[in-house]
Amino acid sequence: MTTLVQGCWSLVLLAAAHVAPLRDTYPRQPLDVEHYRFALTLSDSTDRIDGEATVRMRLLAAKVTRVALDLADANPARQGRGMRVRAVTRDGQPLAFVHAADRLAITLDAPFDSGAVIELVVRYDGIPADGLQIKPDKYGDRTFFSDDWPDKARNWLPTIDHIADKATMEMDVTAPAHYQVVSNGLRVEETDLPGAMRRTVWRESVPIAPWLYVLGVAPFAVQHVGDYHGVPLETWVFAQDRDAGFRDFAVPVKDVMDYYSTWIGPFSYEKLANIQSNSVSGGMEAASAILYSAGSVTGTRSVRWRNVVIHEMAHQWFGDAVTENDWNDVWLSEGFATYFTLLYIEHAYGRDEFVAGLRASRKTVIDFNAKTPGYRVVHENLADMSQVTSAMTYQKGAWVLHMLRQRMGDDRFWAGIRDYYARYRDRTASTTDFRHAMERAAGRDLSTFFDHWLYRGGVPRVEAAWQWDAAAKQVIVDVRQTQAEEPFNGAVDIGITLPGAPRRMERLELSARTGRFTFAADQEPSAVELDPDVRLLIDWQMEHVPQPSSRPKE
Repeated sequence: MTTLVQGCWSLVLLAAAHVAPLRDTYPRQPLDVEHYRFALTLSDSTDRIDGEATVRMRLLAAKVTRVALDLADANPARQGRGMRVRAVTRDGQPLAFVHAADRLAITLDAPFDSGAVIELVVRYDGIPADGLQIKPDKYGDRTFFSDDWPDKARNWLPTIDHIADKATMEMDVTAPAHYQVVSNGLRVEETDLPGAMRRTVWRESVPIAPWLYVLGVAPFAVQHVGDYHGVPLETWVFAQDRDAGFRDFAVPVKDVMDYYSTWIGPFSYEKLANIQSNSVSGGMEAASAILYSAGSVTGTRSVRWRNVVIHEMAHQWFGDAVTENDWNDVWLSEGFATYFTLLYIEHAYGRDEFVAGLRASRKTVIDFNAKTPGYRVVHENLADMSQVTSAMTYQKGAWVLHMLRQRMGDDRFWAGIRDYYARYRDRTASTTDFRHAMERAAGRDLSTFFDHWLYRGGVPRVEAAWQWDAAAKQVIVDVRQTQAEEPFNGAVDIGITLPGAPRRMERLELSARTGRFTFAADQEPSAVELDPDVRLLIDWQMEHVPQPSSRPKE
């Protein structure tokens, strides 16, 4: 592969120092859930679900006597919606519990040693207030679809509802037989029962976080699109959208699987299903079973929805297989999926589409920064889950990866990406873990780069003016940094195009608020442009001044 020119503007504050973010506010416990089994009964006569959750957990401290699961309770504010716990047992024996404020606190029947594995069974029922949406689809058919992002699984499933708690799981669903049922992993059972009911069991054998648990129950049309190295590729769409949906989701799924598998590492899951749903807007990257909005099926293979498919598939590697271990680090999911969508677009559709995506993302970041100055990509001690994502976690996160790629060069960048994925696949990781992987590949310290772009706010803003000095045969470029933050120190490319000649690249080395630079030119340029190859997250303006002028005032 071609290695990009290295040495682009490092864009670091002169006094940059490592910043350690606080963890998020979730109440952690000394336990690790290893496996969930959810047995659910659904009905057409009521929105109430009957559930039995079997939770196998390993205790990580000695003499643990109480554990807690997240489960939304029924209360007046929810107008009767929410879950009611009927019993909690271990080895068939009842345990005392308190269910309030969306927490199910369970008193164990004895203290256990560190490393002990226990299995709890929670019997419950209720009408979900959120998380599982039960409503007609656009054709009027009754459907059941999950929507667990970011921490809404607790509305219908008793879990440790945090992004870092990954476990294997089973979804055992009994529903009227006129529905098809889809969930994570592989379908291991489908049995017709008396009373026109059907039992369907799906099993996910790879640990995933609760926000990735998916359930879709609807009158589906289902297509086996093919396989990728033994991984089934499937399409699930509303029956009325069969022809259009099968056409739309047939491409570019296999090619995307091949690109990400080749460049990043193996796909982790037992299948990949693209599912038209009635619960999400856009797409939701549930592991092995991606949900898309009802409007995703058009029959036209639109570019917009094509790019959503590419983005959600990228999440199967970043967000699903490698999951951030704190909500503060959500950019490791969304920033990655956004940039790796652009990388596939560059690979499959050309450089122009890739650059157009970068420019659009840069404008989004600049506009967001103007309205919310100081906003940081990596959150600190996030308490309000409605703020877990923003344009910065998506677009600025993507730009951080793009600039890191320029800084490291293609070969080392991809080596670092593959190392990071291999080390943390099916586990969780932090921004620090990612930095260490990239430092191993780069062979140098990258903490200053990470500190500035992820733990600090702001976007460098440069106002520049150029003129041609005919007597001296020079191009003069005056530069002024106008952002509120301290001046950025580093280099930025400048493209100078003379009439009838190809553009030549020069470099501006900045170290102060203002600077003047001169470059030889035997005739007046037809164009002078900062960052012509779109490598930097920089807000710039370039003005052509007909006659030489003095250096800008401080």
